[in-house]
Amino acid sequence: MLFLDELPEFAKSTLEVLRVPLEDGEVTISRINASLTYPAKFVLMASMNPCPCGYYGSKDKECNCTPQQIAKYMGKISGPLLDRIDIHIEVTPVKYKKLESDIQPETSEQIKKRVNNARKIQLERYKNNKIFSNSELTPKLIEKYCKLDTNSKKILENAFQKLGLSARAYGRILKVSRTIADLAGEENILPAHIAEAIQYRNLDRKYWGK
Repeated sequence: MLFLDELPEFAKSTLEVLRVPLEDGEVTISRINASLTYPAKFVLMASMNPCPCGYYGSKDKECNCTPQQIAKYMGKISGPLLDRIDIHIEVTPVKYKKLESDIQPETSEQIKKRVNNARKIQLERYKNNKIFSNSELTPKLIEKYCKLDTNSKKILENAFQKLGLSARAYGRILKVSRTIADLAGEENILPAHIAEAIQYRNLDRKYWGK
């Protein structure tokens, strides 16, 4: 697990180096006398503000950054790097009423049970494919294990055209929707699973697609 806090504070050249290991699970170090390749499979997690002051797009507080400052800040994260991150989630401030709500959220123990069940499903599904999880699916295996019904295909097609998704994003949506289905204990990917996975690809269009 690699967690990068305040992602735009890292040098852009450093972030761009992550693209190859994220895609191939390997890192190559080249020197004058030799070039060595090491295994480098990891889960990347990152957090960032939408602008230097942190309030761009907020409904509660006005952003005091200039358009140039925002563009420079967001520009440190390239489209190709974003494309390699499966899930993009915007976390908004928690309202007081929600803190006082009587609705009990799902417990960590319940979440752990669902995740472990999904892991067992994937281990069994891929036992003959030399992989262990949905994230390792190749394009050929995606065709085999991420089949969609007619409604799901229409939803994905509309999103692909409306959001201008890349081929890489298309594959990642299918893999995420396969995971969502596994967490729900469903054998097949349903329209609701595809719709949820698409929601996790909206932020790059909201903040970087302007």
